[in-house]
Amino acid sequence: METMKIDGTADSPVIRSRRITGGAGTSLHVTETGNENGRPVLFVHGLSQCALAWRKQLRSPLGNDLRLVAMDLRGHGQSERPADGYDDQSSWADDIHSVISTLGLERPVLCGWSYGGVVIGDYIRRYGEGAIGGICLVGAVSRLGEPVMPFLGPKFIATLPGLFSEELEASSKAVQDFIHATTSGAPTFEEFCLTFGYVSLVAPYVRQALLSRVINHDDVFERLTSPVLIAHGLDDEIVLSAMSDHLAGLIPHAKSSYYEGVGHAPFLESPGRFNAELLAFSSGV
Repeated sequence: METMKIDGTADSPVIRSRRITGGAGTSLHVTETGNENGRPVLFVHGLSQCALAWRKQLRSPLGNDLRLVAMDLRGHGQSERPADGYDDQSSWADDIHSVISTLGLERPVLCGWSYGGVVIGDYIRRYGEGAIGGICLVGAVSRLGEPVMPFLGPKFIATLPGLFSEELEASSKAVQDFIHATTSGAPTFEEFCLTFGYVSLVAPYVRQALLSRVINHDDVFERLTSPVLIAHGLDDEIVLSAMSDHLAGLIPHAKSSYYEGVGHAPFLESPGRFNAELLAFSSGV
């Protein structure tokens, strides 16, 4: 494991950047900040994103109480981009396991956004719940392929041919449409440029490979005994809020929080409320 320290200030906390060997020997990029003695939260982002998606959590007062860890999924951000193997459920599970074990995260809360819900399902199916303290599902899916289609918004589905395309103009337009569909309001120019950069960094073949998986983890979530928090924006045009209704039905003990006027990323659109709820949940597990 290689470690790089990024200096912090009063307004910008120290963030450590690490490389960890994940499943099938894949090199993963992980960032960490916050209270080393606090409850760990492992953030797992969605399709074509990276750890920067959690910037309003990593650079917030959450770090006063919690140990905050955000990983770049394989094929995303600064993690390695294998040519294949994205359909291997065990590799995704091993990636999460490697981050938890290598960093010594003691009963972390797994916070999965969108596709991150499936990755968490991959992990629990292989390793069980014994090493985790709780789960936060944010606009998350438990299915892929045909089983998930009823829960996806038409605007997102319309972007898929372009997101899979190697043709620059088609891909660029799809990325822009995807970003605008992610939040209920228009992002600032600075936010748009940042997001466009890391979304575009993911190769079309990776996006297609991720969404070519056919899987249903409903049975995994139905058996959960760990504490669960479900968060979903009611204006979500990527993953419809019916998906979280479905998950809440599978997990009767889960606490659900729905955000009026918010899209697919409540942690970006309503970070004050999201951070407060995540802190209360993580502190109570």
